[in-house]
Amino acid sequence: STVVRQVQHWVGGEKAMHKTPKERLRFAVVCASNQNRSMEAHARLMKHGFNVSSYGTGATVKLPGPARDKPNIYSFGTPYKQILEELKEQNINLYKQNGVLGMLERNVKVKTAPENWQRDSVIPFDIVITFEKRVFDTVYEGL
Repeated sequence: STVVRQVQHWVGGEKAMHKTPKERLRFAVVCASNQNRSMEAHARLMKHGFNVSSYGTGATVKLPGPARDKPNIYSFGTPYKQILEELKEQNINLYKQNGVLGMLERNVKVKTAPENWQRDSVIPFDIVITFEKRVFDTVYEGL
């Protein structure tokens, strides 16, 4: 029937009919730099079998630097592993103590590199979770 075909299309086709609801729904989690909050949520949802992607909405990826006014700035798409190695070379003790290295080690296990919502999100998502009002505004403006 037409209704069954529409529902199958909405959840990803006939193959999706054998998936659980949490596998069928497509989640996006979004923060500013696709480093901290969105990646923690991505890791936890992925661990529990959810179909999830994560993104950032900033112009660049910003991480704490040696001083508050000197952040480390990277382009979206720079591999987490590369960022991790560069920060280890810069000051392994500082970035270990402030938790940045641990965060990047987690990120490496989840996906290759930070992605930008405006540029990289092409999958239609069923649920989008944002972690800041300004991030919500950016996502909402793009819908």
